[in-house]
Amino acid sequence: MPAPPDRTRELLVAAQAREARMVDDLLALASLESPSADPSTHGPVLDRLAESCADRGLHVQRLPGGASGGLLLAALPHPAPPAAFQLLVGHADTVWPVGTTAVRPPALVDGRVTGPGTYDMKAGLVQALTALDLLADCGLRPSVRPVLLVNTDEEIGSRGSTAAIRSLAAAADRVLVLEPSLGSAGALKTARKGLGRYTVTVHGRAAHAGLDPTAGASAILELSAVIQALFALNDAARGVTVNVGMVSGGIQPNVVAPESSAVVDVRVLSAQDAEQVDAAIRALQPTTPGTSISVEGGMGRPPLERTERNRQLYAAARDVAGRLGIDLTEATAGGGSDGNTASQLAPTLDGLGAVGDGAHAEHEYVAVQPWVQRTALLAALLLLPAVRDTAGAGDPFELVDAHRAGHRP
Repeated sequence: MPAPPDRTRELLVAAQAREARMVDDLLALASLESPSADPSTHGPVLDRLAESCADRGLHVQRLPGGASGGLLLAALPHPAPPAAFQLLVGHADTVWPVGTTAVRPPALVDGRVTGPGTYDMKAGLVQALTALDLLADCGLRPSVRPVLLVNTDEEIGSRGSTAAIRSLAAAADRVLVLEPSLGSAGALKTARKGLGRYTVTVHGRAAHAGLDPTAGASAILELSAVIQALFALNDAARGVTVNVGMVSGGIQPNVVAPESSAVVDVRVLSAQDAEQVDAAIRALQPTTPGTSISVEGGMGRPPLERTERNRQLYAAARDVAGRLGIDLTEATAGGGSDGNTASQLAPTLDGLGAVGDGAHAEHEYVAVQPWVQRTALLAALLLLPAVRDTAGAGDPFELVDAHRAGHRP
């Protein structure tokens, strides 16, 4: 892959000059609470982002998101579309309920921006817009058009936005995911586990536990065997985790249980393991006479794997980072993101967002100085030349028409 223009140090200086504005923008954005489960809160944060995009001369479009507050699509204008584009992906929703900022308001403390939603991942959204500012400050224009997609349901599985992500990623030259980095070293997430959710239900036969217990078939007894079989699927060496996190069943203590169920969380590092675990769960057979088993659910997010095209993109990022004085490292994340979806369709780098800690935790924070460095890195990555032939893939706004139509009332 050819090297980008050697002006990365200039981008860093420009980023450092914008540090105070970046902090102010993050404090303002994090003050707009936007929990995933409350779509009524998503409008104000998307409004602010749309205004910020428009102020920078981006074309902006709002998209419906099913049960969520929707999506924002923004792109730098291009003189001759359709042209190759690169997709930046982020989310505006958080795990924190309304009222959390009243207890822990966003603040700048000792070189850190603290507060709910700062690290995961409103800092990444500020980073994306500031990276475009840096290019303008330095008089640089990417040869591959930057396109930003922000959803509001990532923390709950992106059910209303996955179709749009897939449509855009399939046509994109590459995908840069603005999720926060991993660990104090700020490692990129070059691998992520795939996630699955299953509900295994056992059907039995009710009977009076005292008068005629042999007439019944205990769904709870069978579920105990099912749970053992599910936990036996764990394989630490391969990174396979199968966890029964919730169980329910029965009617009364004096009734042989006619039904019981278990909710199962599955995480895997490879598509092959996803297929094997899925097949094993669906093949469960009852051992208790008179019972049967049904399975609902499946693998929701495929694993983000270290594919050859992802490795090439990571190598380019390491080269750019070295010019900025950043020793860029990589790691595997146990949780999933929209990068899992994008990676199935395009070269993808995840974890390009803020350096800090405390995702989904009360001590959540962004370390300002490395965050500024990462913004310069993102700007430099936007200058990379095309890595595949997608120039005729279509205009991003036209590509999401089917998604938009699919959510019309």
